[in-house]
Amino acid sequence: MEFLTRMEEILLLTVHQLGTEAYGVTIKARVEELLGKSVSVGAIYVPLDRLTKHGLLKTWQGESSPERGGRSKKFYKLTRDGLAILRETKALSDSLWADATV
Repeated sequence: MEFLTRMEEILLLTVHQLGTEAYGVTIKARVEELLGKSVSVGAIYVPLDRLTKHGLLKTWQGESSPERGGRSKKFYKLTRDGLAILRETKALSDSLWADATV
């Protein structure tokens, strides 16, 4: 089993939850909302790139827009492998917590 960092897990779940609206700005905003604190751009994009390289996310470029100065958005989507590792991570977490008394 491959293991995810906590930030990787948060990012994969966030991308999955955002669906067709999963691009850098919305992902960063949602992660900050969840964590209750500001996070750097690098804290988002570095793991997103790593997750993409490992085949857990796929990306594509959206249309350019005048509002963005002619730049396009880079969208993210969970792959089958990404969903599988999230399920494995949840199962492991559930198993660990099942006998824990906190």
